[in-house]
Amino acid sequence: MGKLICLLIAAAALIWAAGAEMPLQFTQAMNSGHGEDRLAVMNYDSGASFSEEYSNVERLERETKVRTGAFAGAPSGSSGGGLEASINSNVIGTAHIGWQSYDPAPDSRGRHQLLGRSVEDLTGVFSIEKFIQLWSNSSPGEISVDWLPCC
Repeated sequence: MGKLICLLIAAAALIWAAGAEMPLQFTQAMNSGHGEDRLAVMNYDSGASFSEEYSNVERLERETKVRTGAFAGAPSGSSGGGLEASINSNVIGTAHIGWQSYDPAPDSRGRHQLLGRSVEDLTGVFSIEKFIQLWSNSSPGEISVDWLPCC
């Protein structure tokens, strides 16, 4: 009989606890958490790098495709391959998208010369549609959007 009373008390406590509300500070802390999403890709052979970061995100619908290496349609004589990134995002929050191209061969001081870079920082409600191609040993006319030659 004592075990039955203890079991009934425990069941009543569980039912009461399940119906209780969480403290206001706990609810505010759970609802104010903002998500983060980060992606970074580097192709050391061609000297190309790409970065995509989202922070303080309230809403994020993201489809990013990144290819790196040697491509079938790459320019003739391209030995190091390249990097291609296709970004399609709908965001409420903060975004950082950047890419850079550098000489994969170090100079006399052991440093890699920066050939070019692009950085975009966005805050608010926005949509991003972007295609980036970084190929090594390329020249103007062989590549379309966001063209930058790599060594």
